[in-house]
Amino acid sequence: MTPLRQQMLDDMCLRNFSPETQRSYIHYIANFGKYFNTSPANLGVEAIREYQLHLIEERKLSPTSVNCFTAAAQFLYTTTLELPWSRAHFPRQHVPGKLPVVLSPTEVAHFFKHIGVIKFRAALMTCYGAGLRISEVVNLRVEDIDSSRMLIRVRQGKGAKDRYAMLSPKLLELLRLYWRFQRPPEWLFPAIKPTKHLHVNTLQQVCREAAQLAGFSKRVTAHTLRHSFATHLLENGTDIRIIQSLLGHARIDTTAHYTAVTRKTVATTASPLDALPELNKPGRPSKAKA
Repeated sequence: MTPLRQQMLDDMCLRNFSPETQRSYIHYIANFGKYFNTSPANLGVEAIREYQLHLIEERKLSPTSVNCFTAAAQFLYTTTLELPWSRAHFPRQHVPGKLPVVLSPTEVAHFFKHIGVIKFRAALMTCYGAGLRISEVVNLRVEDIDSSRMLIRVRQGKGAKDRYAMLSPKLLELLRLYWRFQRPPEWLFPAIKPTKHLHVNTLQQVCREAAQLAGFSKRVTAHTLRHSFATHLLENGTDIRIIQSLLGHARIDTTAHYTAVTRKTVATTASPLDALPELNKPGRPSKAKA
């Protein structure tokens, strides 16, 4: 490991960056250095710009991925290397606003019918039943299931914060059935080696296969189940601040994005057209005068 990489890792660790963020930043910066065949410490603003264009035009990466590299570069140069560069030196791409994919309750039930392995079904039902991120699900330990209070303890979720999520009776019933079959010793959803937890890529692959077997044309991921959890709660009248707490969102406007995809919200909101005074009497519309 080079001294620069170690220094960057130390800087991220001191700022309590998640392991996923640390791996992502190191990945982008390592590829950046390989592209120019030199240490990133020898590169400057023009190199960053050239590499961004390479990612966009040649690699065809999404704006989100390009912005991840930009964030990693900004951290390296302004924090680790302590260069006096402003945010203007690290232009971001505009990320198109897209509505999240959401399954209907019927589709969710149909989806779970096509997951045969009980461990995978229990893990993905936890994504939907508690609204957890896939990374939070695979990091659950057996003792995190608090059946006496009907809560799930989420350790160090996004933003390095602990929180509690709901534990529904149906989910508890499935988890107890799964536990009787598997008897996981430490991790609730262990990998083949019981000392390690299930990998997120494994669950994502299960999602893709189940969606294909269910005949869905829409792209379904584990995060789709979390989106569906929030949307269904909103449609059932749950207060948005309660949903914010359950999802672990730091900002209410992040949770408010789900209001754009709730079918009931759209369908039951009155149009201002309906509030206009009556313009014409019932009958044939009046003819315009020449």
